Amino acid sequence: MNTLRRSPRLGRVRSTVGPLVTLPPGQRRLDGFPRFGTHLARPAPAVPADPRLEIHGAVTEPFDVPVATLFSLPRRELVADFHCVAGWSATNLRWEGVAFETIYRQLIAPALPLDTVVTHIVFGGLDGYRSVVSIDDALTDDVLVADRLDGRPLDSDHGAPARLVSPAQYGYVSTKHLCRIDVHTTEPQDPDGLRLSTLVFKSHPRARVWEEERHGYLPGWAVRPFYRALKAPLLRLCARGANPGRTSPSR
Repeated sequence: MNTLRRSPRLGRVRSTVGPLVTLPPGQRRLDGFPRFGTHLARPAPAVPADPRLEIHGAVTEPFDVPVATLFSLPRRELVADFHCVAGWSATNLRWEGVAFETIYRQLIAPALPLDTVVTHIVFGGLDGYRSVVSIDDALTDDVLVADRLDGRPLDSDHGAPARLVSPAQYGYVSTKHLCRIDVHTTEPQDPDGLRLSTLVFKSHPRARVWEEERHGYLPGWAVRPFYRALKAPLLRLCARGANPGRTSPSR
């Protein structure tokens, strides 16, 4: 399991896994870090000229923060693995950004009415995707809002201009192209209701990789074959929409 240690550089945090660490149950290492997301073969959404992060929900009044201002907060570096629910893992990725806890304590908490008890955070992306995260999971030490990967600014395939990174949870939690945060005092309802597609791909409310919480209703081991069967065709489909300016199919 990932462990954290302080780097000699002030404000840096590293998550290290060791040279021969065992991957979580049902995961297999994949070389590189492929493009993956709800946009599939479509190109990634365009990044606004002045990207901003909108804050809504239980705050006294909605507000937004320029992404440039966001990343002027104290920064961290995190080296961690990324585990896709489909069964592949990209290892030793080096992320840079701002801890979500810092964003929450410095920007969001002061905007909440007195005695508000927050239970969940909803992270929304420019591509329309959203993930729901309990406040306890969102405020863990290794959850970042990242703007750099492996020493370079995020490209469009991996979530520019900013993305959530939550290494202890499956990749579907780590919303790309982050543009909105909604603060909730109760667990949000699923907007898709009981549609068949929602039931088949029902996400687990915690999505912890070491507990293999892949699915909202079924045990993780039971859905492994189904997700693995989808992995190869989905990766090929996503590669069709990849940024043509990238010089390598990985990272």
